[in-house]
Amino acid sequence: MELDLEKLKKDHKTSYFAEEYQRLLDEEVKVNEMVASDESLRDLADEELQNLRFQKEAIERQLEEMQKKDTEEEEFPNEIVLEVRAGAGGDEASLFAIELVAMYERFADNTGWNSKHLDEYTLEIKGKDVYKLLRYETGVHRVQRIPATEKNGRIHTSTASVAILPIRKKNKIEINPADLEMEYSRSGGAGGQNVNKVETAVRLIHKPTGIDVRSTSERSQLGNREKAMSILISKIQMAQDAEDAKKYSGDRKAQIGTADRSEKIRTYNFPQDRVTDHRIKQSWSNIPGIMEGNITKIIDALSSGVVGDAEEE
Repeated sequence: MELDLEKLKKDHKTSYFAEEYQRLLDEEVKVNEMVASDESLRDLADEELQNLRFQKEAIERQLEEMQKKDTEEEEFPNEIVLEVRAGAGGDEASLFAIELVAMYERFADNTGWNSKHLDEYTLEIKGKDVYKLLRYETGVHRVQRIPATEKNGRIHTSTASVAILPIRKKNKIEINPADLEMEYSRSGGAGGQNVNKVETAVRLIHKPTGIDVRSTSERSQLGNREKAMSILISKIQMAQDAEDAKKYSGDRKAQIGTADRSEKIRTYNFPQDRVTDHRIKQSWSNIPGIMEGNITKIIDALSSGVVGDAEEE
């Protein structure tokens, strides 16, 4: 295994191993020099060289394992932003969107993840395997039920779209500062006088795409700017991924979804007490429990990768 020791020394996570590996290399040089000057020490030197080789191999295995974990976390980061938008259906769609946010928040709590609201319709969730497990939730969620305001008992259909935005430590997106428009405002809401006096909320607008992001959850303007930037980058990446997926739509049968929030993925039919995921053609009962965050069976079914064509209902 060939190591870039200079690069490893600059990373605080690997600097110790790099320094130790360098020490072992230096020891090898000394032992070989010793043998060159006195061939009678060959047996003793071979034993020492073998010991040094075992130590080097142990460090190589540790570094390889660390690299593997970093690669996996880069692909499946342990931090996401979950964003829900009301779709067709007016007030009922807005209510359904809020209920979906609450459903995911309860699921996060049940799973042992940390979650907090960035606004009424947006959650930041951190925890092991959070993106790996929730990435298939992106898309249009449809609800069929009789609204409380419906006097004639008619079933209404409303929609809300969900986007799962992975927050990666490294990203491939480069944003030109000239393409950004930045606005500052007061965060508003509860939190004491400081919230109302200081303009800590940040809104970023990416002019080429029209994508905008607002962050109010951090206490400082700098914190909100960094948070907004990470979400913006994730949104731009998601838009690019969705565009790429359309170019290769012939491969759709090998996918559960295209990460496109315009794709209808699931229906919550309250009168029939049935939730159906159209991609894998599976249904579950007990909607009250599901809306309370008990969605493990759905998540597990999607994670198993059993894929079918989307079905209409």
